[in-house]
Formats: sequence, C-alpha cells, structure tokens
Amino acid sequence: MKHEIPVEELGVRGPLMADPIAACVHCGFCLPSCPTYVTMGEEMDSPRGRIFLIKEVLEGKLEVELAQPYLDNCLGCQACETACPSGVRYGELITEFRGRVEPRRRRPVAERARRELALRTLPHGKRFRAAARAGAVARKLRAAVPRTVRPMVDLLPERLPPARPLPCRFAAQGERRARVALLAGCVQQQLDPEIGWAAGRVLARNGVEVIVPAGQGCCGSLAMHSGEAEGARRLARRNLAAFPEDVDAVITTAAGCGSGMKEYGALFLGEPEEAQAGALAGRTRDVADFLYALGLAEPPPALACPRRVAYQDACHLAHAQKVTAPPRRLLSAIEGLELLEPAEAGLCCGSAGIYSLERPEVAAELGERKARNLLATGAAILASGNIGCLTQLQSHLARLGHPIPALHTVQVLDRAYSRTL
Repeated sequence: MKHEIPVEELGVRGPLMADPIAACVHCGFCLPSCPTYVTMGEEMDSPRGRIFLIKEVLEGKLEVELAQPYLDNCLGCQACETACPSGVRYGELITEFRGRVEPRRRRPVAERARRELALRTLPHGKRFRAAARAGAVARKLRAAVPRTVRPMVDLLPERLPPARPLPCRFAAQGERRARVALLAGCVQQQLDPEIGWAAGRVLARNGVEVIVPAGQGCCGSLAMHSGEAEGARRLARRNLAAFPEDVDAVITTAAGCGSGMKEYGALFLGEPEEAQAGALAGRTRDVADFLYALGLAEPPPALACPRRVAYQDACHLAHAQKVTAPPRRLLSAIEGLELLEPAEAGLCCGSAGIYSLERPEVAAELGERKARNLLATGAAILASGNIGCLTQLQSHLARLGHPIPALHTVQVLDRAYSRTL
C-alpha cells in the first residue's frame, strides 16, 4: 500500500507512525474487537478509521482538530492488534501520534486542569493519599464539586488501606532458581499494597529471590499513553537508574506498567538512553508470565472448599504483552478451583489509565457491560492482572449489587498456598 507520508520530515521516530499506517490494508477484522466501535458503531471510532484520520493529518489533508475527537475516544487497549492479520502495531502508532500532538494542543482550561491534576497526582503516593482524603470530603458535597472533577471524585475509594511499603528483599525459599527485581508500582501500592506482597511471597516460595530496588518510581505509562511523552521520559529515567542489570527479569504486577516498560525502547528512540532503555524493556516480564515459564516448584495445596473463579483479561496483558495462557494455567494448577471465562473476554473494561476520568460515560458503559458478563459466569471470585481493571470492576460490581472479591492472579495463588482462599 503506497502512502504519501513525508517520513523524512518526521525524523528518527517517523517510522513508529508511518510503518503501521503502511501495514494496514483496511480489511475490517479489527472492527468487532474495538470497544468504541462496538459501543458507538461509527467507522471513525474504529482502528482502521483512526489510522485513516492520522494518515490524512500527516499528509496535510486534514486539520488535526477535526480528527482529535475520534482519536481521543480510543482507549489504547490494543485489542485490534490481536485481531489484525497484517500485524499492524496500532498501539505504537496512537502513542506516538498523541505524543506529537499533545504539546501543541489547546485544551479548555477546566479539561487541562483535570488532566494535570490526574497526571501530577496518581504517580505519587503521598499526593494520591492526600487526594483520596480530599475526595472523601468532596463526595459528601458532590453538588458543589465542579463537573469536570466529579469523575475523579467518583472513582476515588471510600478509604485507602494502610500504607505497607514493600521490603527491600524477599529471600528465595529452598534452592534459588532465579533472581528478579520487582516494580512496586505507584497507584497499586496505594490502592492494594497486598498485590506486591503476594507477588514477593509467591515468587520466593517458588525459589525466586526478589529484590525491590530503592529509588524506583512510577513507570510513566499513564503519561506515555496520554501523549505526555516528555513527562513519561522523566519518570522512566528514574527507573533506568534504579533497576540493576544483573537480574534474570524485572517483574511487573500491573499489566499497564509492564506494557509501558516494554515500550521504553520506543519511548527513548533517538535519545541518549535508547540502548539502556531497550535493554530494560527486554528484561521486563509480567509476574504470571515469568512464573509460568519458570514452573511452579510445587503446586498450591488442594482447596478445602471448591471455588469458582472468573478470569478477566487485562488489555495490556492480553493484547499489548500477548500473555493469555500463563495466568490461566497457574490458576488451573490449584486443585478445587474452577476457572470460568466471561463472554466478550477480549473487550476492554473501560479503565485504560486516565481514560475513565476523561471519557467517564464510555468507561462506565464498558465497565457495566464487563461486570454483567462476569456475573453471568456465576463466579464467586474475579481474578485479573491489573489494578486498574480490578478497581473499575469492583466499582461496577458493587453498583450492580454484587460486590464479589476481585483479586490479582498472584493474590489467588498466595491465598491458595496459605490455605486462606
């Protein structure tokens, strides 16, 4: 497919956009996989529609302001990549395009303030805790809260669990089979610190020494996928300095974080840190993917009472990282656990970083749809691999009157090992 995009004018990063556009043959296989096309039914709200819009903008045939509403509707879930027979790297395209457009974009004051508040609060633990306390007060005075901020207030939890920082090391039990570094995460450490602890315990039980490097911080994926490329690089540089090279893997427990760190090579393309960033990206593994490849040293003991667990694919695990079988096989190793699959398993739940703050109506529609599909399985427990998905689904399950427990895959394993599932 011939294209007229002036790649030479786009610089060293140009192929990140030009190559996916050239690869797309507009076959339409992506349409039924796209959450916005499924819910909105508009061609321009589909991946191939957005690829056409981006191409027109880059060729100077369309003003970016006319394309922007449709591009903003994209959740960046990358389900289209799983469906695409041509291997179009759509996630790479939308991230790069947003990164180029955002610095020159003129947003309304209220919209810009909400966005800044989210991006300057979520990656920082102390700020997030302060925001949660303020949100508890604001929730009681909801009528007085500005409309642009209400989605943020609604999504904040009633209360946060006590802070529980991870130790600097989990010693391997028995013969050491591997040594890894663990990303603690930012939002996850505030919303559910037990996920990190469960990961450390499960890995250690299976002969893995786990170190938690000091000095690490937010992975930068929230900023990166929102078009704030320079802000993402500032955050990522901290991790480039913090994570050692002498480990078998850098382990992530949040799908969005793992996906973001695996994109460090693209993020730093043409920058002095390109080689170092690419190396760290290559060492990054999701906890379920790493543990399954290593193999369980011993399976968890059989459950005293059978449990029905529905597994929810996190988009940035299933579609961006292509990890679908490992978490299912790890859960299936628990004797007495019946693993259930919801309808529309590949459809996004609507969380998608700060998308649920910027497009709350779309996010809510997708969240309720996913929650209803999960409830239809009859499961007593929900398992997934991303804190954003777990938080979104817990909220919608509660609104539907069925607040079933929502646990990370490693939390299910951890509880099975300790006989508390």
